[in-house]
Amino acid sequence: MALSMGMQSAMAQDSAVDEAPAEIVVTGIRASLNAARDIKRNAQGVVDAISAEDIGKFPDTNLAESLQRITGVSIDRSNGEGSTVTVRGFGPEFNLVLLNGRQMPTSSLGDGASAPASRSFDFANLASEGVAGVEVYKSGRATLPTGGIGSTINIKTPRPLDRPGLRGSFAVKGVYDSSRNEGNPVTPEISGIISDTFADGLFGIAVTGSWQKRKASVNQANVGWRDGYLGSENNWGSLPQAGDPRFANIDNRPGPNDVYQVQQNASYDLNDIERERLNGQIVLQVRPADNLTATFDYTYSRNTVQVRNSNVGVWFNFNDVSSAWTDGPVAGPKFYSEQFQANEGKDLSYSGALTENRSTNKSLGGNIAWDGPGGLRLELDAHHSTAESGANNPYGTSTSVGTAVFGVRSQTVNYTKDLPVISVEMHPGINALDAGNIQATGNAFRNAYFKDRINEGQLRGRYDFDSSILDSLDFGVTYIENKVRSAYGFIQNDTWGGSTTKDQLSDDLFTLQSLPDKFKGLSGAGDPAMLQQFYTFNFEKMVGFLDDLNGICGGDGNCLSTFTVDRRIRERTVAPYVQANLAFDLANRPAHFRAGVRYEKTKIRSSALVPIPTGTQWVSANEFNLTYGTGSDFTTFRGDYENWLPAFDIDFEPIENVKLRAAYSHTITRPDYASMQGGRTVDQLFRIGGGTGSQGNPGLLPYKSKNIDLSAEWYYAPSSYVSVGFFDKRVRNFIASTRIDTDAFGLTNPADGPRYRAAVAALGGNASTTDLRNYIFANYPASVIVDSFDPTTGNYTGKILGLPEDSAVNFQVSTPINSDQSAHLYGFEFAIQHSFWDTGFGTILNYTIVRGDAVYDNSQPSSVPQFALTGLSDSANAVLFYDKNGIQARIAYNWRDKFLAGTGPNPFYIEAYGQVDASASWEFKKGYTAFVEAIDLTGTSRRGHLRSENNVFFASPGYARYGAGLRVNF
Repeated sequence: MALSMGMQSAMAQDSAVDEAPAEIVVTGIRASLNAARDIKRNAQGVVDAISAEDIGKFPDTNLAESLQRITGVSIDRSNGEGSTVTVRGFGPEFNLVLLNGRQMPTSSLGDGASAPASRSFDFANLASEGVAGVEVYKSGRATLPTGGIGSTINIKTPRPLDRPGLRGSFAVKGVYDSSRNEGNPVTPEISGIISDTFADGLFGIAVTGSWQKRKASVNQANVGWRDGYLGSENNWGSLPQAGDPRFANIDNRPGPNDVYQVQQNASYDLNDIERERLNGQIVLQVRPADNLTATFDYTYSRNTVQVRNSNVGVWFNFNDVSSAWTDGPVAGPKFYSEQFQANEGKDLSYSGALTENRSTNKSLGGNIAWDGPGGLRLELDAHHSTAESGANNPYGTSTSVGTAVFGVRSQTVNYTKDLPVISVEMHPGINALDAGNIQATGNAFRNAYFKDRINEGQLRGRYDFDSSILDSLDFGVTYIENKVRSAYGFIQNDTWGGSTTKDQLSDDLFTLQSLPDKFKGLSGAGDPAMLQQFYTFNFEKMVGFLDDLNGICGGDGNCLSTFTVDRRIRERTVAPYVQANLAFDLANRPAHFRAGVRYEKTKIRSSALVPIPTGTQWVSANEFNLTYGTGSDFTTFRGDYENWLPAFDIDFEPIENVKLRAAYSHTITRPDYASMQGGRTVDQLFRIGGGTGSQGNPGLLPYKSKNIDLSAEWYYAPSSYVSVGFFDKRVRNFIASTRIDTDAFGLTNPADGPRYRAAVAALGGNASTTDLRNYIFANYPASVIVDSFDPTTGNYTGKILGLPEDSAVNFQVSTPINSDQSAHLYGFEFAIQHSFWDTGFGTILNYTIVRGDAVYDNSQPSSVPQFALTGLSDSANAVLFYDKNGIQARIAYNWRDKFLAGTGPNPFYIEAYGQVDASASWEFKKGYTAFVEAIDLTGTSRRGHLRSENNVFFASPGYARYGAGLRVNF
């Protein structure tokens, strides 16, 4: 049987007879399903797993797409691939990822347009070929590291001494991605493993590697929306009210109590993606004695993603508008249109972007395990791991270079189809498809950086008792130091009205691109009113031209900005634990009870680079501002918290092959890094009564959940079982915002001090602010800057400087706090795994129901703050497989219902999505397997909306991805 990991033979025989005739060794799909079933059956608490072969045989690009097959696990996709996971309704930031029991650092750039802040682990960085198995712990236990309210996910890699002897497996694969807009879409993937042991099992070494290159395209319609208005509101951007001449152009205007949204901008984006992923691991093991094993491993992954974007778009000014609406209470637009006069110079935007971001993960670890006398086992484990993400080109992590044709007469977006249909009419004499009419406009080069470093040491122990109801005792202590750096800077040139003339841009910079064919499969793509073509340009040539002409990047071609935001966080956690494991008979049937507690003490030091104000100025009657020097410095805050985390679970087998489980636990998830950042910034403008500002709060308490899990499982055949589970989670310590009153940086108020009080004493309490300022200008010339003086009125204009003897400025500083909001989430999980006798056929079916009490009310306007849980949705999987006589085949359907993806002033939802994957293989000669696979076989489109389904914010067609290859194992 091949080594237990994803690159081993996907097409081993259904069964083979070992040297001992009575022993039958089952391999292939059924072997992997049996292994996963055994982990679930024998686990403490509620655990699901995927065995090594199971991962290797799914037609999945990465681990996230494999994990979605587990009951209760859903995924989010980025650039067409699985990226992060949601477990039982809790999003990626609420799930902790381990590698061989070690906490993994996380590194992602988010949108690349701000300082990264997420704790989410991006599974797109890891190829499934280098993994021996994955375990998903859904219920808490004292022995597990903390951080995952939704789940704790443990990724296991192969160990050579687990399977003695020389073993290896190598695979090559070609991938055809039908989404590619242009160019050769066939890309290679190569993976391999070799493992051997020496000196009768004294030493062992395993080396794994995987290299993948992928080319794909993600084409998307995007719409940006303004806040949710009440129909009674009358402000900029809202619909005209009765009495306004434009009111006649509105069909079925939302009523005074209806909520609606209007778009701010809309675009079609073509994204061409190139990804290169390199993974590798080396493992060394030595076993000098039967009771002593030392393991040393190094794991490396590098994921480089280049995205080349071209888009055409419109912005709305909300002047001469017309529209039509669905009925309330949440009204959605059927269409929205705007007319422009020739002298308005309204533009049709042709923009482009190029990013190439790289994420690199490194982990160096060591483990020593000793089986001592009398049932004692001790294990010492330590690792140093880093994750780093940043730009891999001279432009930045989020870029935009704009060009445009000026002269739009009207623009309309129709929302009655899945695809928002954008149509534009130009004024007479202006051709939007004449490259000679294009001018350069504004541009932005944003540069984000993120690095997470973890040093962790664990001492784990276990003592087994020979004859006692107390079966064993687990104990240990963990120390984790987590150091995070998050940085950001940008270069932006706001020349959106035009930075060149029409004649300055050469026509050969541009290429005419078609549009409707890029959105096949979405209703609306065939609408003749849709924009049919637009101009794209070569990003590098355009930036080089504009930098030479206007110096948009300083004239040297390097558009990477220096970091103006630089945040540093250090978390240190000490966590001892103890757990008692009891085994006994209940009604003459076997039962187990476990009780444990984990204590955690966490200390946080958070610093951030902020601009340091050096003084204050009183510049007019009620206008004050801060003055700055050329420097900046780090400000530092500290925090700490502690938690006692109990965990109890019991399992009971009332009849043979039937297991009942119950578990109760407390689990935590730590706050995001942005909320913890230590920088205090104050706004430049303030008033006589004080100013405003913001700062993070490293003293935030973690989210805390009290969990109940119930499960019933019937293992009615060797490869078959059915299970029903219930879970209940009550979460508190959600993060809100408050304001604190404080001074800052020694800043003083020039309108609150000895000079000001002398002026009031001289002129009286009813004196005007202008007269008080004139008095200070006239009597304290050393502390003022006079811009002008009018002798006829005696009025001064200028600046009155703050002095050390003045009173401190009071700043109302916004800061995150733990709110009294709580949430209740519960749900059911149903699963069945069944093999149809000896036919080779089998099926896996599961369904998860998730419900919660914190739901967003779309009928409330944006001015009403709301708290809601994101990520809650039902999900299901259906798999049919065949495994016999060296032939394997599998077809899988994965579905996730609509879910709330974000809150704030306006909610946004991802609509229900289902995907069909398939794979087949044939071991045509012992050790030689040919295979084919297809991902998203039916090419399912994806779509998201805001309050109304007509408020679409993105729509993207789906495309199938095919692969074929050869695997050789020995």
